[in-house]
Amino acid sequence: MGNFFFDSWASLGRTAVITILAYIAMIALLRGFGKRTLSRMNAFDYIVTVALGSTLATAMLSKQVVLVDAILAFFLLMGLQFSISWLSIRSERVESWVKSSPCLLFYEGKFLRDSMKKERITEHEIWEAIRRAGHSTPEEVGAVILETAGNISVVSAWKTSDQGALKSVSGFKQILSDPSPNG
Repeated sequence: MGNFFFDSWASLGRTAVITILAYIAMIALLRGFGKRTLSRMNAFDYIVTVALGSTLATAMLSKQVVLVDAILAFFLLMGLQFSISWLSIRSERVESWVKSSPCLLFYEGKFLRDSMKKERITEHEIWEAIRRAGHSTPEEVGAVILETAGNISVVSAWKTSDQGALKSVSGFKQILSDPSPNG
């Protein structure tokens, strides 16, 4: 049957030493690879973060994984994340593969139902974001956008005709060419 509560002092010592050393190695690597590794996450960054946590947990608790293997796995995961980020800055094709585009959900008082359906966002979630941004009426809001990291941004009603902040938002060009969105 196995030891459920205590195996040996050596096992506890190994777990303590590996945990401390793996943690120090991961912190050092995170610092070395820069702020982007821990920045606001898109789906790709989230996957890398979960993989790092899983690798740390495996290193701490699995007797079959030695410290050097865990450090190599940390290095490879962070190196791949760094490389993909580096490439996405230099290539629109890589960026579009790794990151989604921001999406327009609400524009000048109208809900964009097709976009909402596609992104699986409800009207209640949009109203919540509008309230959280300090607005009480739809007239105060120029646009509501689902950002690449999954958060919802609320842009106040336009003070000028320049809506440059929306130029990279999916659906904005369609709104300009078709002034009657599907609301």
